[in-house]
Amino acid sequence: MFLIDMFNKKTTMPTPDSALPGRPDPIPTAQTHFVNGRPLKEPYPDNTRSILLGLGCFWGAERLYWQIPGVWVTAVGYAGGYTPNPTYQETTTGLTGHTEVVRVVFDPQVVSLEELLRVFFEQHDPTQGMRQGNDIGTTYRSAIYTSDDDQLETALKLRNQYQSALDAAGHGGKITTEIAPAGPFYFAEPYHQQYLAKNPDGYCGLRGTGVACATG
Repeated sequence: MFLIDMFNKKTTMPTPDSALPGRPDPIPTAQTHFVNGRPLKEPYPDNTRSILLGLGCFWGAERLYWQIPGVWVTAVGYAGGYTPNPTYQETTTGLTGHTEVVRVVFDPQVVSLEELLRVFFEQHDPTQGMRQGNDIGTTYRSAIYTSDDDQLETALKLRNQYQSALDAAGHGGKITTEIAPAGPFYFAEPYHQQYLAKNPDGYCGLRGTGVACATG
């Protein structure tokens, strides 16, 4: 019965009281980026900004962003939930409230936030609720967690513009992307970091709608 209950909760957010307790200390993660060798953790250069983006399985999502000029470093982890310092196994139960995200640290003088969000909206389907394709559960929900008010305003503006584009294209779905100020970000385990650089033939379930997201 417990296993059945856990499965049923995978698409329902837990409450703070029902979430798993977690742990006080961070779980181990990698220290440097497998592709560019830069440190995964702060402090980051003063000229950079960061944003947390959840668009399904974080393996393929991270690969999208480390290839963009102006992105200083990327890292995958868990955000938007209640359980402190969760493990991957805990998040997949749906009982932590977290979604899989990519922390994107970027130089806004080289790549704009609008461009990063254009990639975000075009490279997944933000209308699917607690899933991306065959990946089902709270950990696969679409999310943008911002670092400041300007980022929040830009994300809301782009969401509205993309909703208009989806409507005009006859897509029919309403965007379910959670957009909110960022809370704690918890780094995922070492093997998740830059996974598709280490395993080029690994799983990537990203699928966009085919509808363009205009910026500017």
